[in-house]
Amino acid sequence: MELLERFAAGDVNAFEALFRQHQGEIFRWLMRIVRNTAVAEDLTLETFWRMHRAHARFDPAMGNCGAWLRRIATNAAIDHLRHARREVPLPDELPATAQQPPGEQLELRREIHRAMNKLSPRLRAVVLLALVEEEPYESIAEALGISESAVKLRVFRGVRILRKTLSQAGVHL
Repeated sequence: MELLERFAAGDVNAFEALFRQHQGEIFRWLMRIVRNTAVAEDLTLETFWRMHRAHARFDPAMGNCGAWLRRIATNAAIDHLRHARREVPLPDELPATAQQPPGEQLELRREIHRAMNKLSPRLRAVVLLALVEEEPYESIAEALGISESAVKLRVFRGVRILRKTLSQAGVHL
C-alpha cells in the first residue's frame, strides 16, 4: 500500500518498482489482444506512460494496481486496433475437422481471419480474449471497465457477426 501511495504522490522510484512488478503481466495481456509481439511491446510502454501521466488520479485505497493497468492496457489496445486494421493471427491449434485436407484448412483459416477483421475493435478484443484466449468474463469485464453482462453481449454479437460473415463466404461451421 505504501508503494501505491508513493506512486500517487509522484515518486519516480515507486513508478519504476510498479513497472518492474507489472510489466510482464501487462505484456502478456496485450499479446492476447493484439497478437503481435512488437505491437504488444509498444503498447506495454504506452500503458505505463499513460499510467505515469495519470498518477495524480490514482486512488491508492483502490489497492488493485494490476486491474487498473489492465484497463489502461485494454484501452490502448482497442485504440491501436481502431487505427491499424491489420489481420489478427489466430492460433495454429484452430479446431478443424480431421477429414479436411490441409488446403481446405488453410482456406478456412483465411476466411476466419477475414471475418475477424470485419469486427469492430471493441468486439474483436472481447472475442479474442473470451473465445481464443479463454479469459474469464470477469477478467475481461474488469479490464474493460464494463459489466460481465456487457462482455457476454459483446461475445454474442461478435459470434453472430462472425457466423454471418463466414456464412456469406460459404463457410458453415
